[in-house]
Amino acid sequence: MADDNNAMPMDHDMGAMPPAPPVVSAPLPPPTATDIAAAFPPVSMPPMHGHDVNSHVLLDRLEAVHGDHGDGLSWTASAWIGGDLDRLWLRSEGERRAGRNESADLEVLYGHSVATWWDVVAGWRHDFGAGQSQDFVAIGVQGKMPYKIELSATAYLGRGGQTAARIESEYELPLSGRVFLQPRIEMNLYGRDDPRRGIGNGLATMAAGLRLRYEISRQFAPYLGIEHERRFGRTADIARAAGESAGDTRLVAGLRIWF
Repeated sequence: MADDNNAMPMDHDMGAMPPAPPVVSAPLPPPTATDIAAAFPPVSMPPMHGHDVNSHVLLDRLEAVHGDHGDGLSWTASAWIGGDLDRLWLRSEGERRAGRNESADLEVLYGHSVATWWDVVAGWRHDFGAGQSQDFVAIGVQGKMPYKIELSATAYLGRGGQTAARIESEYELPLSGRVFLQPRIEMNLYGRDDPRRGIGNGLATMAAGLRLRYEISRQFAPYLGIEHERRFGRTADIARAAGESAGDTRLVAGLRIWF
């Protein structure tokens, strides 16, 4: 019997296959102009600002007023026509009591967009409320601040060097898909006394209100609210001398309409 210790050792590498030679791929040909055109077709970009003429009319407040100074009707309205950059604006607000205008004005303005949501406006304002009518040259800004707070600030220069300024701000707080709460504040300032119109220099009036609106549709919404208006400084003195109080708290009910 053969001695296992004297057997020849088995070479385990004898049956191993040699490594396969590497596969060399043919180089890709450089892309042709036709290949590039097919891979990257030209993209037609729409113009940043269209040339279409659009329009918008907003009757922001048309409301019956019940206040300390009696009942009346007040309004705030605006309208524009134009494109994305340039528009013609009409703005008006006022109040009627006892069948006559207590205060009313109409503005015709050219507006130019200077940033997203912001316009510079310039033009003319005509006052035709109590007292003699008066004209002003107007310049200002209007737009939306962060959190969609709307702001309008306009300065005015009238005949005889009379100056004025109006600052308005409002915000719409959605309570549901159809119910909105709208706080609003407005300030009016004048550069000199005008007793014929019941106006004193400095901060003349400030009004702060809160309105709760229900949108039957986006274009038609009734609302209820409360507003307090107060006269200051020389304007308050002129009102007291005429037998009127400096403050007036009013309940309001009205409509908001746009198209």
